[in-house]
Amino acid sequence: MLFENFLPGARIVVRYRLSTGQATDVLGVLVSADAETLIVDGKRGVETIAVADVIAAKTVPPPPEARSH
Repeated sequence: MLFENFLPGARIVVRYRLSTGQATDVLGVLVSADAETLIVDGKRGVETIAVADVIAAKTVPPPPEARSH
């Protein structure tokens, strides 16, 4: 999997495998990416994900604007 087209600051979602074998997702802003790791700032804080554990990843659009009532 290549992540060269993911630029820091992009909003991404990453599905990756935990050490238990289960999969989980992180949605957030890409801090950095290299051949070994993705670093994503999501709701659970900054997560460092091994590229070897990534199942799928893609960029996503910005969140919708909050509606005023």
